[in-house]
Amino acid sequence: MEVPTDETETFAVDKQTKKHTPLYHPNKSSKTKVSYHYNPEVANYHYGTLHPMKPFRLMLTDHLVSTYKLHEKMDLYTPRRATKDELLQFHSEDYIDFLQSVTPETVKRLSDQTLAKFNIGDDCPVFDGMFDYSSIYAGASLDASRKIIAGMSDIAINWSGGLHHAKKFEPSGFCYINDIVLCIINLLRIYPRVLYVDIDLHHGDGVQEAFYTTDRVMTVSFHKYDGEFFPGTGSGDEVGIGKGKNFSINVPLRDGVDDESYVALFKSIMQGVIPKFQPSIIVAQCGADSLGGDRLGRFNLSLKGHGSCLNFLKSFEIPMVVLGGGGYTPKNVSRLWCYETAVLTDTTLNGKIPNYGGTYQWFGDEGLHPELTGKIENKNTKRYLESVLQNSLEHLRYLDYAPSVQMYEIPPDL
Repeated sequence: MEVPTDETETFAVDKQTKKHTPLYHPNKSSKTKVSYHYNPEVANYHYGTLHPMKPFRLMLTDHLVSTYKLHEKMDLYTPRRATKDELLQFHSEDYIDFLQSVTPETVKRLSDQTLAKFNIGDDCPVFDGMFDYSSIYAGASLDASRKIIAGMSDIAINWSGGLHHAKKFEPSGFCYINDIVLCIINLLRIYPRVLYVDIDLHHGDGVQEAFYTTDRVMTVSFHKYDGEFFPGTGSGDEVGIGKGKNFSINVPLRDGVDDESYVALFKSIMQGVIPKFQPSIIVAQCGADSLGGDRLGRFNLSLKGHGSCLNFLKSFEIPMVVLGGGGYTPKNVSRLWCYETAVLTDTTLNGKIPNYGGTYQWFGDEGLHPELTGKIENKNTKRYLESVLQNSLEHLRYLDYAPSVQMYEIPPDL
C-alpha cells in the first residue's frame, strides 16, 4: 500500500508530515535526481595572499545556492576525504608521500632539486593543510562518482573539484590532486565509455595526458590556445596515440570569444561527438575562468552563455558528474556555479540576489548576471571558427563505431 503524500478531497497532509517528506519521494514527478557534494572544510584553506586561487569562492557558491533555496531541490552530501589508497589509483606513491609530509616550515630546508622534481613554486606553493585540502576536494569527486554508480543520482555536482592540471608525479597550475582522473578511473569500473568535456579557459592537459592512449575515455577541451598561454598544450593536432588516437579533441580559441560563437561551436562539436562515441556517462569540467572579466581570463562569456553549454549536455539525458575548476574573480565564480546548479535542477532564478542568508555583505544590490561581455576584442573570425569546427569533426570520421570493452564482475570493495 502506498502512503499518500499529496492532498486530495479525502486526505490532508499535516505540517509534520510535510516537514519529513523525503526530497525524492517516488510519487514525486521529478525524474532527474541531482546530488550536491560539498564539504565546508574545503573553503578554509589559503594558497597565499597574492595567489589568484581563492578556495573561499566555494563558501560563496554554497551561500548563494542556499540563499536561492536550491538545496531543497537536491540530495545533499558531506563527503569524506579521499584516502591515500584512493589517491594512489592515479598518483605516484613518492608524490603522495611528499604532499603528506611537506609543510611551509620544512619546505625551506628542501633542495632546489627536490622542489623542481615536485614542481613547487609560485603557481603551486606549499601552504598549511595542502594535503588535507586536496584530499577533501578529491573525496567529493569520488563521492559523486559513487552516487552515480549506485543509481542514487542522475547528476552529481562537486564545485570544489575539477582541478584538471595535476599530473601523476607532480602538481601543476594550482592543482595538486587530479580529482577528475580519479573520478573517471572509478567510473570506468562500471561504465564502458566516459566522455570528458572541459569548458575551462585553460586546456585540460592533466586529464588528456592520463587517458591519451585509451579509447574508453574521449576528452574534449575548449580553451584559449596560442602556443604560449598556460599550459602551452591543446592544439588541434593533439588527438591521442595508439588505441586512443582520435579520442582527444581540442578546440583552440583566441582571445575575446563571445557567447554566440562559443555556444554555436560547442553545440556543433558535441552533436557530432555524442552520437558517435555513445558515452555511458559524461564528466563535465565547468571552469569559471572562461567568463568575461575573470582575473586571469581572456574570453567574453556571460553566465547564460556558459550555462547554456552545460544545459545542452544535460539535454542528452546521460548520467553526468559536474565539476568546478578555474575561476579567479570569486563573486563571478559563485554566481556562475549557483546559476548552473539552477540549470541542472530545472530552476529559474530571480536576477536580483535575495538579501538574506549572509550574501548581502558580499553582493549588496548587485544582480546575479553582471555585464561581463564585450570587454576584450573578439579575435575569433568566422573563418577561423569554421576551420576549428572542421578540424574537430574531421577526427570523428575515423571512428566507425563506439568502442566496446569486455566487462567483468564488479570488484566487491565497491
